[in-house]
Order: sequence, then C-alpha cells, then structure tokens
Amino acid sequence: MRTMNALEKKTLPVRPRIIFFGTPAFAVPAMEALLRQGHEIRAVVTQPDRPKGRGRKLTASPVKQQARLAGLEVLQPEKASDPSFHDLLRSFEPDLFVVIAFGQVLKKGLLEVPTWGALNVHASLLPRYRGAAPIHWAVLNNEPMTGLTAMRMDEGLDTGPILYQEEVRIVENETAGELHDRLAEMAGKFVIRSLETLIRGRLDEKPQDHRLASYAPKIDRGMARVDWRLPAMKIAALIRALDPWPGATTTLSGKQIKLFAARVVHGDAVTRNPGRVARKTESTFQVETGKGLVEIGALQVPGKRRLPARDFLKGFPLEEGTLLGET
Repeated sequence: MRTMNALEKKTLPVRPRIIFFGTPAFAVPAMEALLRQGHEIRAVVTQPDRPKGRGRKLTASPVKQQARLAGLEVLQPEKASDPSFHDLLRSFEPDLFVVIAFGQVLKKGLLEVPTWGALNVHASLLPRYRGAAPIHWAVLNNEPMTGLTAMRMDEGLDTGPILYQEEVRIVENETAGELHDRLAEMAGKFVIRSLETLIRGRLDEKPQDHRLASYAPKIDRGMARVDWRLPAMKIAALIRALDPWPGATTTLSGKQIKLFAARVVHGDAVTRNPGRVARKTESTFQVETGKGLVEIGALQVPGKRRLPARDFLKGFPLEEGTLLGET
C-alpha cells in the first residue's frame, strides 16, 4: 500500500484548489465551513436531480441548493467513472477532492485526477461501519461511541488509510436523525482541522486493520417491522435507528403505524404478552416486549404527519391491553 511516506509526504498548498463531492444535507456544513475559511472550491460535484415527494418533482440535492446560493459551479454526472467526466475535472486543475457522502464510487481513474488525491470524511470510526449507513447501524447496535474519520480514498469501500479521527459519545436514547445532525455539524470543523493539519504536513497515514472491519449497508423498509418478541433494548434501538426514516412499523387495529422516539423502561421486567399496551397515561404509553417494556414517544399514521404520543392519543385512544402487531 502506498503511504504518504512513500510519496515523500506530498503536502498541499496553503489554499489548495478543491473540488467538493457531496449530495445530502450531511455534507452541507463541511462545504460551508470550507467557504467560510476562504478555501477555493473550484466546482461542486453532486448527484443528478431526483424525483421527490408525492408529485415526484425533480429536486436538487441539498448540496446543489447550497452551492448555487454560494455561486459555485455545480456538476452532476450520471456516472462519475466516465472518462470524459475525468477530463472535465482535469480542466479545473484540482489539488484535492474533498468527498463527503457523495453517493457514487470513485474509481482509480477519478482518484488520480487531483495532484494529492481525495480526502474523505466518513461518519464512523473506521474500520468499523464501512458503507452507506454508519450512523443508523451504530444506533441499531446500541454502540456507546462513534465518530468521524478523515481518510485518503482508495478504490475500496471506505478502506483507505486513516489520517485523523475524533470520537463522539452516543447520547442515551439518541435517534439516528439526532446523531446525524450532530455529526454533520461537527463535520464542518472536523474537515477544516483535518485539512489545515494536512497542509502543515503533520498528518501521517495509518493503514486500516481490515480484520476489525464491519459494514453498514443501506437501510431499507424491509427491516422496519417491529417484532415485539425481541427484548426491549433491541426494539427501542431499531425504532431509534429508523427515526426519522423510514420509521419502524407495527400494526394497530389492522392499520400500519410508524413508531418513533423510543426508550427502554423496566428493561428486565418479566412480560407475558409481547405487543400488549401495558401502561398508558395522557402523554405516553408503554408496550410489553419479549423482555422489558418500551415507551413510545411519537407516532404516525399513513397520510398524516408525525405526532408526539400525547397528541396521537387524543385522536387514537389506546386502551391498556390493546395488542400491537396483529394483522
């Protein structure tokens, strides 16, 4: 594996010519931080506009929207691996790619375009949780810690050598959405620290230990249905991991509902009827699981907006003893 030592510790100019790659809202704070610090972003590469919402209207990515507001040139290749696109990027004479949640694989020919290579910010402590959904899987697996990793990209899936990492404690009962927003905000300062330290030549590459690798594949709706026979800790983690999207689901009187903002109560309680509403107040309710109780903080029925449990219970009264999950 080539390292910075083998490359004679090639350093970047004080103001490197950057092409920024990113698509979702997670990447926006980092792009804005680079601009605030006076870094030169010569172009922004993001995914093509996609249909969104009930009307399936073509919608620009959050990165594109913010880049346009900043007056940046935006490029939207269907395939970033296309050699003609590589030629276009060479015309910008980039020193560096900064890549955050772009959404396409960057192959060797593309990674060789900038003089230094590509700096990627990934939302986990690599080599753990390589892949598309590291935040969701960290919450789903009840991890106590996660973080951000800056690495030099290679052709693998988040396999490149590590430059810099920061740990973050996952707050009790934190949802994937809340953790996403917290890490996204941190990523702005993180990318600046990584880049400035790299410019000063004070970062050495550290190869990943692939034996410790784990993977975080895309989240899909197929994993959303709650199995009330599982322990409360696993059910609450699933609900928080799929909050706000796609939302964990169960059924109530034959209708599918989504559950959000869950927490474990009485985790060691002995239960007899998984899925039964065990305790209810005006503002919340608790459900029996295979072991322990889960409290539900918010719910949503199809075609309606998400409601706090207090408001939901005003329109959908739940009696103690009601069974969830029955078809």
